[in-house]
Amino acid sequence: MALAFTAYALFSISDAFSKLLAGSLNPFEVAFSSGVFGLLLLPFVRKPHESYLDVFRPRQRATWVLRAACVFVATAASVKAFMLLSMPEALSLMFLMPLFVTILSVTLLKEKVAAWAWLAVILGFVGVLIVLRPGVRPLNLGHLCALTAAFANAGSVIAYRLSSAETVRLSLLGSSLVGPLVGDGLLMGLNATWPATAQAWIYLFGYGFLAALGQLLMMLATARAPANRVALPQYSQMVWAVAFSYLLFHQPLDGWTFVGIVVLTASGLLNWVRQRLQHERLAIEARLHRWEHPTPHPTAGQASPPPR
Repeated sequence: MALAFTAYALFSISDAFSKLLAGSLNPFEVAFSSGVFGLLLLPFVRKPHESYLDVFRPRQRATWVLRAACVFVATAASVKAFMLLSMPEALSLMFLMPLFVTILSVTLLKEKVAAWAWLAVILGFVGVLIVLRPGVRPLNLGHLCALTAAFANAGSVIAYRLSSAETVRLSLLGSSLVGPLVGDGLLMGLNATWPATAQAWIYLFGYGFLAALGQLLMMLATARAPANRVALPQYSQMVWAVAFSYLLFHQPLDGWTFVGIVVLTASGLLNWVRQRLQHERLAIEARLHRWEHPTPHPTAGQASPPPR
């Protein structure tokens, strides 16, 4: 959970960097940078006995391709969404990811999801509707991109979970780098432009490197916890979004948007409390089981072996 919280914080900061570019670069070029600057992480992930060619030699090719495709779609769609929408508005749609993860984890991974978890994600969906108010406010391409990014990010979490048997970390991280490198590299095509200022380079590096580092931490998090639990800390991104929107981009929230954010946050807290109570209950049951069925000492009732 700590890894997931840190990953989502890095994603929020990288999204702020992409928005600071203010459309001065092709969105596919910005997304492409996450693959380029993410290559800097490979020496720190590689184990001594591994080869850099393992990036392209996964043991589970199907899930590797799925992860690469999901990360490519998510990066391109999220960059475009943050260029067209305010950060809270874009993130509110991306907060549908836990709902998508819950649905996919039940259908694909056969994970058990309690009724409280469904209640939490439905409450989150209601919060999204309050923020967007479809029918009252016009929807545009940015909203579609944010929704696409939410589904692609959910697919990425599921793909990481499906590849739990993949032991080569270079392969796991490589898929999240190759996706933007190939997909966004092709789409930016002839529209790519060289960053004109040092400030643009700083923003581009900040987005690309932090986005790739967030993917690495998500990879480590999904290897240690169920997919629906790893998706939960995404709600912490709204704190970053509100702070950046108000302090950095000078975009104050209206009343309904604030109400929707409160509902979204409540859904995340509900799920967190539920999981905390479940964890405590399981821990108590484990202690009672050990107390009622103590494990006999292997030498109990046996003669001591003769001294050597």
